[in-house]
Amino acid sequence: MLFKNIKYIDENFEVVDNAYVGVVGDVIEYIGTQKPNDVDKFGEVYDGNNKLLMSGFYNVHAHAAAVILRSYADKQPLNEWLNDWIFPFEAKMTDEDYYWSTLLGMAEMARFGIVSCSDMYFGGEARVKALLESKMKCNTCEAIVSFDDIHFSEHPLYKLSMDIIDKYNGANDGKIITDLCIHGEYTTKETICREIGQMAKDKNLIIHSHVSETEAEHEECKERHNGMTPIQYFESIGVLDAQNLIAHGDWLEDEDLKIMKAHNVTLATCPASNLKLGSGIAELPSFLNHGINIGLGTDGMGSNNNHNFLQDMYIMALLNRGHAHDSSLMLADIVYKIATVNGAVAQGRKNCGLIKKGYKADLTVMDLSELVWCPGDNILNNLIYAGLGSDICLTMVDGEVVYRDGTWPHLDIEKIKAEVKDRRHRIIGEL
Repeated sequence: MLFKNIKYIDENFEVVDNAYVGVVGDVIEYIGTQKPNDVDKFGEVYDGNNKLLMSGFYNVHAHAAAVILRSYADKQPLNEWLNDWIFPFEAKMTDEDYYWSTLLGMAEMARFGIVSCSDMYFGGEARVKALLESKMKCNTCEAIVSFDDIHFSEHPLYKLSMDIIDKYNGANDGKIITDLCIHGEYTTKETICREIGQMAKDKNLIIHSHVSETEAEHEECKERHNGMTPIQYFESIGVLDAQNLIAHGDWLEDEDLKIMKAHNVTLATCPASNLKLGSGIAELPSFLNHGINIGLGTDGMGSNNNHNFLQDMYIMALLNRGHAHDSSLMLADIVYKIATVNGAVAQGRKNCGLIKKGYKADLTVMDLSELVWCPGDNILNNLIYAGLGSDICLTMVDGEVVYRDGTWPHLDIEKIKAEVKDRRHRIIGEL
């Protein structure tokens, strides 16, 4: 595809007008303000008049199949929500439930410009099958929860996790990356945590976990482990010797941030989910001051309710400004960088997250014709503070269109919606 006469956000986060961006195969091959000589090799020419081309978004903490839980148990505080409502619902879910729900989750992400997610959930190969069919990128891991202090090899999900790693790491031409998971310090005993940490280091895999999401979780960890916070505990048992992506981090302490920087740990901040559940606020300026990589996550749809990434970007920016009483924080270029290239780094994806020659063609197009884009003389600020998810009209992953103008070329969206509705009703009837 050759995008012509289009605005785009360049690698320095500046907006360039009336440009040409050419995609061949899965990479960006041409960028310039002059039409390329060999137009025919790009295939379709896409008229970019009154449109904005930008990097697709990287959602670094998601539970894609949790769309089936959307608006379920919305009034519950986190502990009751998780233990009394979510866990019992998930216990009734079959592999087919996870398959159809994952398809819906990935379709919704594509609709809102997300090209890749870090998905921690259950469902095994059925979930991975849906990820493959979506044609999108995903770092996937099977959620490991163990309240028994056993070896990882004795865990019911051990063989499944190993099979998925062996069969699917690098599948779909590298779109699928397999991670390992420690659900959280409070849900996973020490022996398994140690062994997952060592395995991730040996196999060069990312560990995806929940850390310091709530004050209770954070303080109870200190009571269990001689004053150590979850991050300090994970460091003490070797978990942080591997590459780590931690979600939430609302109650991390200054010493925790120093440890994260020393071990190159990425934070997946989930502002919409944390506000909805009343969990806390990750003070992102402190992370940035420590030089910590930050990515943005939606979390699951039981605790956020939609994958509208622009909405999460907006919340992330305003929340941190308001919390610190400082309007100079979380400027538009920082927010955009967190949502794009920082997320790609968090997932271990090279040459991704920027519109740059030789980079993967993970792209999103926004229609600038809505009233909120007028007068439109500061596009990047407008994107963060006024842009709407509904303005997204095309999402491309590795040069392949996965969403365009209300259609999903690879998915039967009406069947997917019907399946998820029926399966939710069945499960609620079984509770």
